[in-house]
Amino acid sequence: MDGKLINLNNGVFEISAVRVNQYPKTDGPPLPEIALVGRSNVGKSCLLNCLANRRDLARTSSRPGRTQTINFYRFPDLRVVDLPGYGYAQVAKRVRAKWGPMIETYLREREQLIGVLHIVDLRHKPTSDDELMARWLQGHRVPCVVVATKADKISRGRWPQHAKVTKETLGVEPIVFSAQSGIGKEAVLRAMTELIISSF
Repeated sequence: MDGKLINLNNGVFEISAVRVNQYPKTDGPPLPEIALVGRSNVGKSCLLNCLANRRDLARTSSRPGRTQTINFYRFPDLRVVDLPGYGYAQVAKRVRAKWGPMIETYLREREQLIGVLHIVDLRHKPTSDDELMARWLQGHRVPCVVVATKADKISRGRWPQHAKVTKETLGVEPIVFSAQSGIGKEAVLRAMTELIISSF
């Protein structure tokens, strides 16, 4: 990519899927895919909109658990794949029971997957679900970048302390990020670029 950061302008929503046979079909060389994982209401859609310089590419909601499908977004050089959020107790158990296999099937079987952005909330210690996801990704050797969102919700002076807790819990240094202010945007784009380069 000639040393340049990945360009996430000109992105489009491509398709929603719940089964493998609904994933996008590829004409020609397959596009690499980077998946977004994280608990419900952690800001995955806001992150994607910020990276893509769009307000409305990914639908945002104040109601956790709304995303119940795997959503594929196509860009010139890759796809970004938004997986259903995990860990929200008020979603019906039968719905949550479907999400686990849906997420794991994609992460285990999708050949185009080159890495994951694991989204957590900087304000809080990662949850037990976050820890389970981190261990699963590490155990399956899926390249992973931890992004700690909502940095604008706490004072800048507290960022290092909160980032340290995230690193100690998940074993990965997080990128501190705010969709509202754009803090960390370039670092996330750089990490995504490195995932693409490493996949060649």
